Amino acid sequence: NLIPYLGGIIAIALPVLMATVTKDGFTTQLGVIGAYIFIQFIDNNILVPRIVSSKVQINALMSIIIVLLGNQLWGIPGMFLSIPFVAVLKIVFDRIEGLKPWGKLLGDNIPTRHKGDLWKNPLRRKAVLPE
Repeated sequence: NLIPYLGGIIAIALPVLMATVTKDGFTTQLGVIGAYIFIQFIDNNILVPRIVSSKVQINALMSIIIVLLGNQLWGIPGMFLSIPFVAVLKIVFDRIEGLKPWGKLLGDNIPTRHKGDLWKNPLRRKAVLPE
């Protein structure tokens, strides 16, 4: 349980140490820490759930729960093996008639309305002027 925390601390400590040695003041160190926090936020909250849920077609919330359960059962190897294991289970659940509700529980088969065109035509609102 300690490895993810140590990895993050080491990943930020080395660049901050390098910034301390090479630059004067503390603004560079704060910039490095801010960039690290921003990148981790984007990666953990936006990219990983979307990539995992789109490629494996498992609900993003369910994928996070599954990884945490895999960690509790088998540790680090369980975290790596949990998504492929549940992806196989989802395929089995989707093919067997009596288990289809379980496949829907795991799945993320909701079709997207915009199909990637979300940013092409932003919605324009008309100004409402008081009369």
